[in-house]
Amino acid sequence: MTAYEKVAAARAKDRFTSVDFIHLIFSDFTEMHGDRRFGDDPAVVSGIARLDTLCVTVIGIEKGKTVKEKAERNFGSVHPEGYRKALRQMKLAEKFKRPVICFVDTSGAYCGIGAEERGQGQAIAENLMEMMTLKIPVISILIGEGGSGGALALAVADEVWMLENAIYSVISPEGCASILWKDSNKVKEASACLKMTAEDLYALGVIEKIIPENKDLFANIKKELMVVLAKYKACCTEELAQKRYMRFRRIGDFYD
Repeated sequence: MTAYEKVAAARAKDRFTSVDFIHLIFSDFTEMHGDRRFGDDPAVVSGIARLDTLCVTVIGIEKGKTVKEKAERNFGSVHPEGYRKALRQMKLAEKFKRPVICFVDTSGAYCGIGAEERGQGQAIAENLMEMMTLKIPVISILIGEGGSGGALALAVADEVWMLENAIYSVISPEGCASILWKDSNKVKEASACLKMTAEDLYALGVIEKIIPENKDLFANIKKELMVVLAKYKACCTEELAQKRYMRFRRIGDFYD
């Protein structure tokens, strides 16, 4: 598949959403609402669940499936209160020593006037800063689109995984084409240049794992999560945070 075909696959209407992953991988999921500052953002689903016998915190960006659901979820474009809700759950997870698993699927954070008035940029920045220092394991999985800071705000993790047809980029290919060529019809060329596919990002060291999209998708993710969380359980808390910090410091560091 070409990069543009991967973009189309990541945006497909029949694609699994975060709610599907939460209910098909975890059990006893109890959703938590609100950021205790402004309100509740339906674009972010968060709460406590069990991964087999392990208690975990699960956070997902939800796009919805039907037209009504998409409108209610704001098409997966998160408001500041959504990021603050996610961060609140992460800090609670740290307090009670629960691992955090994030499912990311967004074209980007909501850029409306209201979101800016309520501190969209600050909310994203706070997530980046706080996630870097969390003393618990954090795993982020890109299941569809991973757009700009809106996706990164839930992807500062010890390991970042991608489904094989997911995409992850600093900007949408349409936005890139409009900026570089002043022509949004150059979207196919932009998709290739952005190196936004799972294969590209794995080769660049931005992600740790590519997950095949087959009939065993949910079982495989559950198995991989149990293996990796058992590995991180042996790490001391300060060491975990330091390794996460260095993981991101190394990205983009190239030598001749």
